[in-house]
Amino acid sequence: MPAPPVASQLVLITGFPGFIGRRLVSEILERDDEATVVALVESRMADAAREAASELEAARIEILVGDISERRLGLDGADWERLVEEVTVVFHLAAIYDLTVPLELAQAVNVDGTGNVLELCEQAKRLERLNYVSTAYVAGDRHGVVYEHELSLGQGFKNHYESTKFQAELWVQTVRERVPTTIYRPAIVVGDSRTGQTSKFDGPYYILRMARALQSRGTPMGQVGDGSSPFNVVPVDFVVAAMLAGAAEPAAVGATLHLVDPDPLSSHELVEMLATELTGSKPTMRIPPRLADLSMRSSRLRSAFGDTPRQSIVYLNHSVRFDARQAADLLSRQGLVCPRFGDYVKPIVGFYREHADDPKLN
Repeated sequence: MPAPPVASQLVLITGFPGFIGRRLVSEILERDDEATVVALVESRMADAAREAASELEAARIEILVGDISERRLGLDGADWERLVEEVTVVFHLAAIYDLTVPLELAQAVNVDGTGNVLELCEQAKRLERLNYVSTAYVAGDRHGVVYEHELSLGQGFKNHYESTKFQAELWVQTVRERVPTTIYRPAIVVGDSRTGQTSKFDGPYYILRMARALQSRGTPMGQVGDGSSPFNVVPVDFVVAAMLAGAAEPAAVGATLHLVDPDPLSSHELVEMLATELTGSKPTMRIPPRLADLSMRSSRLRSAFGDTPRQSIVYLNHSVRFDARQAADLLSRQGLVCPRFGDYVKPIVGFYREHADDPKLN
């Protein structure tokens, strides 16, 4: 997907070598021959980060070991001061993306970690842009239409992931008058729209895992709930291209952009499309959400549903739509449009079929 070249810069990124972070670094280096990336990683991820860097352009990627959950990012004085003096662009992606995450861990990484990145951004002398990756699901349990300019409207939350990302975005919004910031709120991110490649089979992939598990038992696939609610997914290549387009667009300073499918499928349409592509059969029954939830509390019954966590079921029956007019207007100037799920369901399912038993992805 086309996007403007990134200007020469020292880019600090958190969340490398994660699913989005690795692709983002690759695109930054490809689009600017003079760009240098500093990837801030915790010590347990250092070897994986160095391996990923060696597969890209190791000479232009510095792996800096630190910890976003600590003040001054867990860095010594010299490294901290160097970043303060030299960093021009920050992409803050690091977070705990887990619907079952305990509150204490989510608070430390998602909230405290964001606050510590903001501390650097407020001191950075050459900073041109903070690009902060939030989530569309800071909307929590709201129903109806959610707009990009909205955040705190008294909503509750379905899990600690949502609530702590909400807290973190609130913190980011408090510094926007002092720090040039763009906030990105992606929907549920799936694999590449061309190759289907992903790094983990979660989110909508639980539908595929369920369909596969039920098929192996000779049991027909079921739709959980009435299937009328929108289910919003976006491919990772669109998300990366949209972030780079926003980072290069002066008009995006101060903006919050919903990186979503503006016309999402219903959960019934999505389940039917995935099940048909994988198994050749459409869902033939409906499963009440409460029954599915109770079944997934039992380890024996959960295996029949592909070990789908019960926390994910609520998203199939949550009636919420994300208005994306600001993102659409900005991205259309760069020729970017979110692809329809039906246009890339084949590579998504094809990649899953080829790698369904890979323990690294499950």
